[in-house]
Amino acid sequence: MPIKPPHLYRLTVERRNEVLQELDQSASPGFSYFFMITLSCAIATFGLLTNSAAVIIGAMLVAPLMSPILGLSLASVAGRQRMFRRSFISLIVGVVLSVALAALLSLIAKELPFSILVQLPGEVLSRTQPTPFDLGIGIAGGAAAAYALAQPKLSAALPGVAIATALMPPVCTIGIGIAVQNSGVALGATLLFVTNLVAISFAGILVFAVLGFRPARLENTWHHIPRGLFLTAGLVLITAFPLSVLTFNLVTQARLSQDVQYAVAAELATLPNTQLVDISFTTRGNALNLEVTIRTSSQPNYNQVVNLQKAITSRLQRTVALELIVIPTTELNPLVPPTFTPTLTPGPSLTPTLTPSATPTYNPTVTSSPTPSNTPTSTPTYTSTPTFTPTPVVAYIASTGGLGIYLRETPDGKVIGALPQGSEVQILYQRETVDKITWIQIRDLFNRVGWIPINFLIIKP
Repeated sequence: MPIKPPHLYRLTVERRNEVLQELDQSASPGFSYFFMITLSCAIATFGLLTNSAAVIIGAMLVAPLMSPILGLSLASVAGRQRMFRRSFISLIVGVVLSVALAALLSLIAKELPFSILVQLPGEVLSRTQPTPFDLGIGIAGGAAAAYALAQPKLSAALPGVAIATALMPPVCTIGIGIAVQNSGVALGATLLFVTNLVAISFAGILVFAVLGFRPARLENTWHHIPRGLFLTAGLVLITAFPLSVLTFNLVTQARLSQDVQYAVAAELATLPNTQLVDISFTTRGNALNLEVTIRTSSQPNYNQVVNLQKAITSRLQRTVALELIVIPTTELNPLVPPTFTPTLTPGPSLTPTLTPSATPTYNPTVTSSPTPSNTPTSTPTYTSTPTFTPTPVVAYIASTGGLGIYLRETPDGKVIGALPQGSEVQILYQRETVDKITWIQIRDLFNRVGWIPINFLIIKP
């Protein structure tokens, strides 16, 4: 007996009514819905602030925003105006509540003395640059969610779909961007959420239409095809345009970054005992401002740096302004004992310096006494003034997650340089507290004096 290939089939009338009733209830703006919105938003925001992917996945599993979006899709196909209004209200109020709660939690976290949001976590930044791949993920995830919802035996797949589509983290990222007053973060996360919203709605309408859902009135269809399908398809095309532009810019930036990495690595190979630590650059037209951090036991001279800049310029075929940051290192080999060479360092001397303030003076006095006597008078005076200069404490930059930290001219002021993690600095004893963050003045290896948060320092033993 031949095996029939699997195929989609229309749901029975009874099952379609059950799906309509279940989704109408879950997408309604009730206490349970908003309570789950609050919990999911809190979990996602804390996960983003602490840069914890596991916590963010926990917020995805709750996924309260998926129900109103699928409710909009099903209401558009079935022509249920009341269900459409309730789902729309649930979605808008849920999004506004999530953004406000995420912004509030971010402001509170920013005021706590834990240096949170001094630099944006990677989990936040990863949700600010959507691509057409996110649009494809949303379409596939929306189709899977709609089909699993209509099939009672496939309900176990819904948690995985919720993780794939990830609706709550972008919404919370919008709130974090508002809290730190970063419009780029807020707008990028908004575009990601809109992308997921449009993609899931479009895929949901398409799947529900294939499964047999139809509006009761034919005026809501075009050749028996729901009009909502054409509306969401148009929104998908509109959303795809900015995503394509962002993707093109990302690809261009990635290619430039790859070229810069290759050129710098190739030219640094000509310098002896040199290890590349970090590369960062900004572009202005065709000019490239390049900042390269290296570790080396051999300090390069001015001519070597000039030749390095010329060589990188020649490889990239564009104007390059190079800033080379050198971290001095010492190489120790256990098989070769070190040779200790005393180094005389000028400084204060603790040995008293004897300085006579008067020269002994002899004043012979001749009298008429039988025995003449010469009485010399001498008053030597010796002074000793030792001077003590405090030695700066040596410390290391640490606890930056490998990203390093900025050196600022004043506490929370203008950036004057970058300090990679592990850099050696000297503490200069001045401290100030700004916005509940304690800043300390330090001097780096290039004699730059500035300020950093004290919790990024570890005292050298």
